[in-house]
Amino acid sequence: MEDKDFLYRGGARVFGDNVDTDAIIPAQYLILAEEKEIAAHCMEEESPGFPTRVKPGDVLVAGENFGCGSSREHAPVAIRGCGIACVVAKSFSRLFYRNAVNIGLPVIAAPGLPPVSEGEEIAVDCVSGSIRLLKSGAEIAGSPLPPFMLEILRTGGLYGYLDQRLKAQGRL
Repeated sequence: MEDKDFLYRGGARVFGDNVDTDAIIPAQYLILAEEKEIAAHCMEEESPGFPTRVKPGDVLVAGENFGCGSSREHAPVAIRGCGIACVVAKSFSRLFYRNAVNIGLPVIAAPGLPPVSEGEEIAVDCVSGSIRLLKSGAEIAGSPLPPFMLEILRTGGLYGYLDQRLKAQGRL
């Protein structure tokens, strides 16, 4: 099944293993509320100037245990606010994974992900879980997102999903 809403293609922005939420968005910026303000500090210590290098539609690629640490929704908000279309990692912290889906940021776990070069063109299909590295032609099987998560993403996140459901039930 192919759903064009969940096909992404962009340059890879690469990080390693165990990137925690403090590295994604340092704690002193948790007082910020606007997505663009939060995004301006994304990966500030891990990769200075990261937000300025991201092109809209880029794909963040990481190793094991991405998003570990504290459960802060600011982390996926910062990533999305930079223009990242989706995140592919060998594995995710469970809390980060759900926070990302809840705010409308697609995430694909791909345990067999080979090394990816910074800026390498990557294509991701969230419905099938397929990941293609366009330079080498390598195709990796990631974990497809279940239909209910795709619906949450389609509506922009959990709030949009709940709003749609409540309206359909005549409760809003």
